[in-house]
Amino acid sequence: MRVRLDIAYDGTHFRGWALQPGLRTVQGTLEEALARILGGTPRLVVAGRTDAGVHASGQVAHVDLDDEQAARLRGGRSAAPEDPTGATRLAARVRGVLGGYADVTVHRTAVAPDGFDARFSAVWRRYAYRIADDAAGYDPLERHRTTRVRGILDAEAMDAASRSLIGLHDFAAYCKPREEGTTIRTLLEFDWHRDAEGVLVANVKADAFCHSMVRALVGGCVAVGLGRLRAEHLAVIRDEAERTNEFAVLAARGLTLTAVGYPDDGLLGARAEQTRNRRDRE
Repeated sequence: MRVRLDIAYDGTHFRGWALQPGLRTVQGTLEEALARILGGTPRLVVAGRTDAGVHASGQVAHVDLDDEQAARLRGGRSAAPEDPTGATRLAARVRGVLGGYADVTVHRTAVAPDGFDARFSAVWRRYAYRIADDAAGYDPLERHRTTRVRGILDAEAMDAASRSLIGLHDFAAYCKPREEGTTIRTLLEFDWHRDAEGVLVANVKADAFCHSMVRALVGGCVAVGLGRLRAEHLAVIRDEAERTNEFAVLAARGLTLTAVGYPDDGLLGARAEQTRNRRDRE
């Protein structure tokens, strides 16, 4: 049985999503909680791995349960006729193990539709990035999810620069180099606005992201907002497809994965197969 989990976490004290020996990670923390409930060694597959310090409000993962684990899930003390598999109640059980003030939680769990794969069925991911410049001021209550930038940023110039990058392109200039995989991505949305408190918020949506891509894109926009680069120069940097030192990659603390998009249930399996085939070719 495959179960979908909708997850949120404050990444401040995690060394990213993925398991790392001897380090505290989101995946490791959740899998330990699941093992206490289900037994065995549950393994989570996630929509998008986040780096150390990155947060999530809309992360998605799945876990496959063997027959023994599924039986334990059905036979819990909270078994109910309206939830015969126990999958819906699993979220509450995980939260109980994690504790009342945990920095990671599971909002919802359910039996996954046929063909669902948290990673390969996804058609887009959306991130937000928060920046407090001198115009916004400093709110200590938001310090773990907001990056500070000295000076006053030109939000209109940043918005123009970000929108010029939208489309299918090679984003090698905005990705941390890795030997495997491609840096070609479709950037679906990229824009900026100031929220009610004056904090600059980036909306960044793409079919997928390569390593450090969002933080690099944001860093380029900040250079524009400070007047160090022209808005149109970000597209020039992109098209050169090489890493540059013309801007700084911003800190992880301002970045949050806010949503993951999936097709209609009937298309989940086809989407997963299509994505796997593409990744295999890469």
